[in-house]
Amino acid sequence: MPRSVNHVASRAKRKRILKLTRGYFGARKNVWTVAKNTWEKGLTYAFRDRRNKKRNFRALWIQRINAGARIEGLSYSRLMGGLKEAGIEINRKVLADLAMNNPEAFKAIIAKAKK
Repeated sequence: MPRSVNHVASRAKRKRILKLTRGYFGARKNVWTVAKNTWEKGLTYAFRDRRNKKRNFRALWIQRINAGARIEGLSYSRLMGGLKEAGIEINRKVLADLAMNNPEAFKAIIAKAKK
């Protein structure tokens, strides 16, 4: 009896992955084994970088807060310490947004932190 293989399903699987690798350079887009390896490696990068994105944004917010605080004659660490002592619980994302887009409100927060 001849060997039975589900060619429809295996072909569909290959087509799906080759469609996902469209736009890649060289053999990465049309050679099955290379494309599959590239696609799998891309998934690991995506997993890693979803976590790195959070780190990068936190670093960006800290830089923006520091720049806004230094204009007012205060360092980032002194500002954050002052906010903690004043009992102001505001996260870095909102603080950075205030420093960039609403300097008057940011100045008021710094004034409370300086006391």
